[in-house]
Amino acid sequence: MDKKYEALRLKNQICFPLYAASREVIKQYRPYLNALDLTYTQYIAMMVFWEEKKLSVTELGKRLFLDSGTLTPVLKSLEAKGYVVRSRSREDERMLLVEITEKGENLKDDAVSVPQSVAGCVKLDAEEAMQLYRLLYKVLGSLQEE
Repeated sequence: MDKKYEALRLKNQICFPLYAASREVIKQYRPYLNALDLTYTQYIAMMVFWEEKKLSVTELGKRLFLDSGTLTPVLKSLEAKGYVVRSRSREDERMLLVEITEKGENLKDDAVSVPQSVAGCVKLDAEEAMQLYRLLYKVLGSLQEE
């Protein structure tokens, strides 16, 4: 390949291994999440609700690095399953709030083993995993500043 196009080589792209690794790791979740009738995006949304109980769609989007167009179908599906309820804020009609239900809270007991089950799929020792975690959040932080 001509040196002029060296930057276009797949092996020179940091985005590609991030993309491929993300897809492969998420694929490891599939059998565990299928048993819970959740997609990966629904699962990470539920993780936030298990922590926060109630928050706005905007805040959820910030936590998950997702826009409202992506979140809307996820939240509609979670609501249809009875795990969350959506309502308008009384203080600001424009703000949509989402709150976990008792059924959604109970799902946590079924999901508690998922992280440990998937952890063994990624062959990193504890120090490597923490280093990767820090680097990925550093990347996310630098992209959010732009």
